[in-house]
Amino acid sequence: MSNYNNPFKDKKITVMGLGLLGGALNDAIFLAKHGAILTITDLKTETELESSLMKLKKFNNIKYVLGGHDIKDFQNADMILQPGNIREDSPYLVEARKNNIPIFVSESLFIKYAEGIKVVGVTGTRGKTMTTMLIYEILSKSIKDKKVYLGGNIRNTSTLAILNKVKSGDIVVMELDSWALHGVGDLKISPHISVFTSFMEDHMNHYKGDMEAYFNDKANIFKYQNKEDFLIINPNLNRLIKKNSTLAQLIKGNVKEVENFKFGVPGEHQRMNLALAHEVAKLFYIKESIVKKIVKDFRGVEGRLEFSREYKGIKIYNDNNATTPEATIAGINAFTLKPNQKLILICGGATKNIKLDNFVKNINQKVSRMYLIPGTGTEELLKFKLKTELIQNADFKTLIKEAVKGAKKRDVVLFSPAFASFGMFNNEYDRNDQFIKIINGLK
Repeated sequence: MSNYNNPFKDKKITVMGLGLLGGALNDAIFLAKHGAILTITDLKTETELESSLMKLKKFNNIKYVLGGHDIKDFQNADMILQPGNIREDSPYLVEARKNNIPIFVSESLFIKYAEGIKVVGVTGTRGKTMTTMLIYEILSKSIKDKKVYLGGNIRNTSTLAILNKVKSGDIVVMELDSWALHGVGDLKISPHISVFTSFMEDHMNHYKGDMEAYFNDKANIFKYQNKEDFLIINPNLNRLIKKNSTLAQLIKGNVKEVENFKFGVPGEHQRMNLALAHEVAKLFYIKESIVKKIVKDFRGVEGRLEFSREYKGIKIYNDNNATTPEATIAGINAFTLKPNQKLILICGGATKNIKLDNFVKNINQKVSRMYLIPGTGTEELLKFKLKTELIQNADFKTLIKEAVKGAKKRDVVLFSPAFASFGMFNNEYDRNDQFIKIINGLK
């Protein structure tokens, strides 16, 4: 920032979780460059974290505690930077609070120190990444007198690294998941423009089946807005929002307003995401003709109903980031099949403790054949009466190849897991990358 005065120099910061996704790594690089005294601690071992650790080799102001956490690192730090998906009752976070050590997620730490910027925050159980990227594309290609940045829960993006780039008045479009919003809520701050795409069952393994607790974290996106702020919602959320009340000016997305926009991403739910992005554009007084042109050229987001390739007349779609049954149902319903076409689904993985009845109903109605990835969620699914043909294989590469081999010309192969990636993969991005590599390698 123009008034950025580096609040991190010589501060003792415990980074809880380095991981392999890139976000925490890039945050650590930023903090190390700015003179923080870092302790990076992770449950993963040095071997497991090798790719991330290699990128931190040049820094001598980092101590590593790997293969587990040490309670001492949560007793004498100036602040804790945590990954959002750690439960509040973690004994290490409890210890930090007992010692009056402030705890941040990357997004809340950014918002604390980024003064004078305009934040457009996007959340939702489904659709937040697509909507975030649409908004960023529209604003960054339309607004010339201010810089537009992308932050939040975006792969390989460090939100903190934007701190010494942004100037007062600049715009930051941020994808905010429930973990990030929990941290932002601690600061009692909500974005100037908030977008809420959807709310449905997810992360029940983390929230112990408590949908109210899940919504309370999501609600931080509007809870601290005032009458000069804006809350843009999917109309399906109207009753839920009114029940919880907001001071912000409420705007409902309208699919009819964008029905004549040329938009290549399949699925009616994606039209709603487009409608929400369009409402943001209107708040910045961007002409509809400009929005239409940008949207026409938009090619979608990796792993979100992304068209991967056509192989021997078979259309293959990558919906890797559909990690809930409802998200996969939306993917299934995005395709209108002709009588000579079949939908072949690749799904499965680790449970999130979400009900599967509606998922099973949609599978039985619309899926011709299903290839199952092993996992605790898959085991739960197999307890139901599935009418479709089922194929299982513990080897991911073999399973994908079998799914394509079993399809015929004009069929659709949809990779849409419906469950978490834990078990066979390092994370959902590892699963995505493996799928892409296998599909691109088909000959």
